[in-house]
Amino acid sequence: MPHARPSQTAAPRIAAAMSALVLAVLLSALDQTIVSTALPRIAEDLDGFASIAWVSAAYLLASTAATPLWGKLGDMFGRKRLYLASTTLFIVASAACGLAQNLPELIGARALQGIGGGGMIVLTFALVGDVVPPGQRGRYQGMFGSVYGIASIVGPLLGGIFTDQLSWRWAFLINLPVGAVTLAVAARVLPAGVRRTTARIDHLGALLLAAIATGIVLVTSYGQSWGWGSARVIGLVVTTAALASLLPAVERRAAAPILPLPMLTSRTVAFASLIGFVANAAMFSVLVYLPTYLQIVHGVSATLSGVHMLPLVLGLVVSQSLAGRWASHVGRLRTILVTGLLLNVAGLLLLGTLSGTTSTPALSVYFLVTGFGIGMVPMVVLTAVQNAVAPEDIGAASAVVTFARSIGAAFGVAVFGTLLTSHFTGRLHQLHLQAVSDPSRPQTIRALPHAVRSVVLDVFAHATGDAFLRLAPLVLVGAVLALFLKPARDASPRRPESPLPREGASAA
Repeated sequence: MPHARPSQTAAPRIAAAMSALVLAVLLSALDQTIVSTALPRIAEDLDGFASIAWVSAAYLLASTAATPLWGKLGDMFGRKRLYLASTTLFIVASAACGLAQNLPELIGARALQGIGGGGMIVLTFALVGDVVPPGQRGRYQGMFGSVYGIASIVGPLLGGIFTDQLSWRWAFLINLPVGAVTLAVAARVLPAGVRRTTARIDHLGALLLAAIATGIVLVTSYGQSWGWGSARVIGLVVTTAALASLLPAVERRAAAPILPLPMLTSRTVAFASLIGFVANAAMFSVLVYLPTYLQIVHGVSATLSGVHMLPLVLGLVVSQSLAGRWASHVGRLRTILVTGLLLNVAGLLLLGTLSGTTSTPALSVYFLVTGFGIGMVPMVVLTAVQNAVAPEDIGAASAVVTFARSIGAAFGVAVFGTLLTSHFTGRLHQLHLQAVSDPSRPQTIRALPHAVRSVVLDVFAHATGDAFLRLAPLVLVGAVLALFLKPARDASPRRPESPLPREGASAA
C-alpha cells in the first residue's frame, strides 16, 4: 500500500529539519574528500607511505567502534541532543588534527574525530527515519548522495589548493566554520526529543563491540608488517573471535542491547549490512589510493589530482541522485543495488589495468564508471533497512548497517594498503631496488636516474592495479547477495509511522 505524502503542515518542518542534516552530510563529505587528496603530503611531512593507511584507519576504527553506541543512545535518550554532542566532538577533534605536530598526535586526534563522526553520521541517517515517512526516504537519501557528490567535487580541489598553496592542516581546519554553522542550524530547527526509556546502557555490549572492531582493524592494518603467521596476529584473531562468540550471550541478557539480536534475523538487515560492508571496502580503497596513484605515478600536484578525480565524483553525483529517486519506488531497491555493484565491479576491473602510461582520457573513463557504481549503493542500503524495521528501532538498525559499512571501509583501506605494499616491495626486491621501496616522497623518486625512476613508477602503477583487481571478486559477492535481498515493500514496519512526532513525543 503506498505511503502518503507529508501533509502541507508537516512539509515545512521536514524541510527545516533536513537542512540541518544536509549540513552534517556536507561536513562529513568535506572531511573525507579533502583529506584523501592531502594524504600523500601528510605522509611525506610526518612519517612516510605506511602512515597513509593508519591515518585513515584511525578515524574508521574509532568511528566503527562508537557507531552502535551512538545509535542505541539516540533510540534511548533522544537523537537531537546526541547529534549536537557528536558534532561538537567532531569539530573539536578537527581542530586538534589541524594543530597536530607529529604522527601520534594526528592519529589520536583522528581517533577522537572518528568517535564524533560516527555519531554524527548514524544519527543523521536515523533522524531521516524519524522525520520522513517511508515512501519518501529514498528521495531524501538520494539528496544526501547529491550533496556528498557536490562536496566530493569541491573537496579534492580545496584539499589540493590547501595542500599546495597553504598547508594540509587546512583540510581539517575547514571543518570548524562549516561545523559551527551546522550546530547553529541543528540546534534551532531539529525537533526536541525526550527520554524514551529508563533501561540501563549496555556498557558491556558496547565495550565488546568496540574491542571486536579494534581487533579486526588491527589485524587487517598490521597483518602484513607483523606477519600473518606471527604470534601477535594469531593472538589478535583468536581474541577477536572469542569476544565475538561472547557477544550474543551478553546481548540476550541486556535490558537495552546495543546490538538487538532479533533484528539481525531480518533478511533485509543482515543482507544490507553485508552489502554495505562490501561496497564501502571498495569505495574507500578508491577514494584513498587513487589520489596517491595520480600524484606518485603521473607526478601531478595535489590540486591536479583533485581535477583528475572529477569524472569519478561526477559519476557519483549522477548515480546517487538517480538511485535516490528510483528508491522511492521500493520495488526497485534490489535492481538498483545489483546494477550499482556490477558497475562497481566493472570499474575495479578497469582500474586493474592501470600502468605507468595509462592516458588521461582512459583514466577519465575508468573513474566515471567507478563513480557510477560507487554512488548507487550506500543510500539505497539504508533506505531498505529503515523501511524494514519499526520506528523505535530505526536508530539501532541504522547503526548496524553503518557499523558494517565502517568495518568494510577500514577493512578495504587496510587490506588494499597491504596488497599494494606487498606487491610493490616484492617486485622491487626481485629487481634489486629495495632502496627505493618507499614511494611516499615523490621528490626522492624524481631524483632517481631516469631509467630507474621509470621502472619504480611502473611497478607502483601495476601494484595499484593488481590491488584493485583483487577487490573485484569481493564486490561481485555483494552483487550476488543483493539478488537475495528481501524487497522493502515486503518488510513493513510493525506499526504506522508519521512524518514527524506528535507533541510531547520524541523526535530525536
